[in-house]
Amino acid sequence: MAQRTLACTACHGAQGRAGPDGYYPRLAGKPAGYLYNQLLNFREGRRHYSLMIRLLDPLSDAYMAEMAQYFAALELPYPPPSARPPRVSPELLQRGQALVRQGDAARGLPACVQCHGQALTGVAPGVPGLLGLPQDYLNAQLGAWRTGQRRAHAPDCMAQIVERMRPEDVVAVTSWLATQALPADTHPAPAPPPVPAGAPNLACGSAQLQVGPR
Repeated sequence: MAQRTLACTACHGAQGRAGPDGYYPRLAGKPAGYLYNQLLNFREGRRHYSLMIRLLDPLSDAYMAEMAQYFAALELPYPPPSARPPRVSPELLQRGQALVRQGDAARGLPACVQCHGQALTGVAPGVPGLLGLPQDYLNAQLGAWRTGQRRAHAPDCMAQIVERMRPEDVVAVTSWLATQALPADTHPAPAPPPVPAGAPNLACGSAQLQVGPR
């Protein structure tokens, strides 16, 4: 499979460690269900990138599942967060941390940790981690949800969340996430944490989709 996925690693970096330009995200170690669902999303038009679509069009569901499982099983260290100082104020970083850790119940915004795990390393089988990603990539993905260029299986909870976020919320969250080092254990959590009392609890159609042919 390492030989057969060279077309992937040409953009996503050796062994799927991430591309050097910050645009192509890491594949190694992400939950297999998440990776598989994203391959389906590209092929079925919920995500838009012509190169990915051309690569995936000829592939069967079973082959894409095998690819997803291969990358998910790779145990590779993450690079440290960028040493570049944040381009935002300390107050905005604090706002980002609050949104990530506590959310904003008054505006219907759940905390990021509610779905992505307390350690923000993702939740098996279908929720990715948020750490170890460049801020430009995080901004691009939230922007894609806002404009409809990225969608997920209904109900699309991320589309609902991004619609409720102000532009300054997006900058605050992505700025804070991009400055955080990963914990010693970078594996996805086996289950999400309990939903705190009074917190928004949005249904997410992709969160529980399993890896494998339908």
